[in-house]
Amino acid sequence: MTDWEIVGKATQFIAEEMGVALKRSAISPNIRERMDHSCAVLDSEGRIIAQAEHIPVHLGSFKIGSRNIINYMREKKITLKENEMLITNDPYISGTHLNDVTIIAPVYDNNKLFCYVINKAHNVDVGGPVFGSLNPEARNLYQEGLIIPPVVITPDIIRMILANFKDPETANGDLNAQISANRMGINRIKELMAKYGSDEIKSSWNSLIDHSRELSLMALKEWEAGEYKAIDYLEKGIEKINININLKISAGGVVADFDGTHGEIEYPLNAVEGVTFSAVAYAIRSAMQYSIPTNDGFYSVITIKAPERSLVNPERNYPVSGGNVETTQRIADVTLRALSEFLYYIPAASSGTMMNLMLGGKYGNKYWSYYETIGGGNGGRYDSNGESGIHSNMTNTLNTPVEIAEKEYPFFFTKNNLRKNSYGKGKYHGGEGIVRSFKVRSRTYISVIADRFIIPPWGLHGGFPGKTGKIYILSNGRKKSMPSKFSTVLEENDEVVIETPGGAAYGEKQ
Repeated sequence: MTDWEIVGKATQFIAEEMGVALKRSAISPNIRERMDHSCAVLDSEGRIIAQAEHIPVHLGSFKIGSRNIINYMREKKITLKENEMLITNDPYISGTHLNDVTIIAPVYDNNKLFCYVINKAHNVDVGGPVFGSLNPEARNLYQEGLIIPPVVITPDIIRMILANFKDPETANGDLNAQISANRMGINRIKELMAKYGSDEIKSSWNSLIDHSRELSLMALKEWEAGEYKAIDYLEKGIEKINININLKISAGGVVADFDGTHGEIEYPLNAVEGVTFSAVAYAIRSAMQYSIPTNDGFYSVITIKAPERSLVNPERNYPVSGGNVETTQRIADVTLRALSEFLYYIPAASSGTMMNLMLGGKYGNKYWSYYETIGGGNGGRYDSNGESGIHSNMTNTLNTPVEIAEKEYPFFFTKNNLRKNSYGKGKYHGGEGIVRSFKVRSRTYISVIADRFIIPPWGLHGGFPGKTGKIYILSNGRKKSMPSKFSTVLEENDEVVIETPGGAAYGEKQ
């Protein structure tokens, strides 16, 4: 192994160690248990040098968000000093949605900027009218929570932020965990500089990026050049919102053209540029049968053409909370569907929803907020059945352990098992979804942003689709079916039953 490979691996491990530090220090189960966070190391220009294997929707967005943040600092003449950090959650800058708070910190070498460390974590509540802040009824960005522009962290800034979050104690713990993770990254980078020297590290990073780009282009040369089209849909009530893609494959790179996609909407399904890029990049990277370091070299082979004022590139201040969690899943689906036109090993569609559950209220004298995503079935593969009860594609998180949720919040679970026979049938069937139900101990506000309740996950090569998702509420002996996106109020002892979609099948059963 050459020196640049050693430095490259060490840098990747720094990002991984940052993630471990963040997870272990966080207060909320969403970060501490579900690992809803991501970390990366950037060079002084904002190029991604290394990233940990965290959440795809976060990681790909760093490519866009890092560039935007650094450009913003230059435009506003913001210079981060040693030991200073900058915080933002502005999705039109950082690249996802308001719940994802991004903190970036510089690393200096002899009073000269050397690089940056960055992390992003889903804070459970960032203000706004609903608990959990993912507002199914949002018609603009302001109805989704507090917007934090890129600003240097000070005690006053933290106090201002916490004054707008419904559970400031938990939020304060999570923000401190993010700050600590960056400090860990800074210390490890400085240790690396002490061992190899800054010039050697910069040279190694350049070699790492060049190597990643070279491997990516080698992988593309094995693909059949051409244009491949696909279409898939999101659900807005009973209305279908289309996402069109024309994937242009060549030896020089991939162009994902979304011409024909539905226009931006006053509904929280718009996907900012960072989300759109991350979903396409995830699908392309997953389809490459090479071990490629995921850094700026890989990202450089992908070009996105997203029409302005479209669902996948909205004008500022359109709502985007669901774009990060649901539209990103559908962009990944439609990209994989296009790839399946010439790559036999692309699996059938997985559950296709993060099944976002937000709960909250007042218990005793304290407000509380809870957030989780719930897994489903993976799609059948060309040589095996899909996995059951798993988070797939753009979410790489975990279900919150039942014991942790019941210990810390005023509800208890009544079911947590696989959803039998929810998969699509075929030569290789999909995985089963999940049944997860609970009763609340006090009056509770609930919001859900999900999908695949009407349009099922699609099968491939004759395989049948997976079953669609369902949610119903049991209250006073009555059973009420709910749509895929809603907000309502639960009374004490009301029960919510969530059934997530199963994966579709690959191939026709003989």
